[in-house]
Amino acid sequence: MDLPFLTPLGADDLRAAGIEAPWTFGVADKVRFGEIDALGHVNNVAYLRWYETLRVEYLQHHQLYEHAGADAKYVVKTVSADYHAEVKWGARYINLARTVQMRNTSFSMEYATIVEGQVTTTGTAVVVLLNPDNSKRPLPDRLRAVLIDADGAVQA
Repeated sequence: MDLPFLTPLGADDLRAAGIEAPWTFGVADKVRFGEIDALGHVNNVAYLRWYETLRVEYLQHHQLYEHAGADAKYVVKTVSADYHAEVKWGARYINLARTVQMRNTSFSMEYATIVEGQVTTTGTAVVVLLNPDNSKRPLPDRLRAVLIDADGAVQA
């Protein structure tokens, strides 16, 4: 199945591509030459860039900027990536994102990269909601409701 590149994919699109629940959000793309390293596979920094772009798409898609309230900021506290298989130049992939857990002022996300049905990379991030003065802002109820409805996120 050819999926449109750089277009948010919902649960129905993902199921049609063979990606099972609980994933409900993704973006398809292909590896570009500038993303590979001297060994001929995707450089580890590229995955963090992909996941950052994916996170912004996810926040926009679910209108989480609006649900956070005026002048709120989303800041990544921690991010990680775990590499399971190499990905080469020109490969078509789908990056997936979901929120799995919420705390008072933050939420935890999981990521995955799928190439030809294989999970090649997984990742995590803790995202904190801040006020303009960088103090922590509690997650509003409407934001929590979206994360529960979209991904089944749970309170930690």
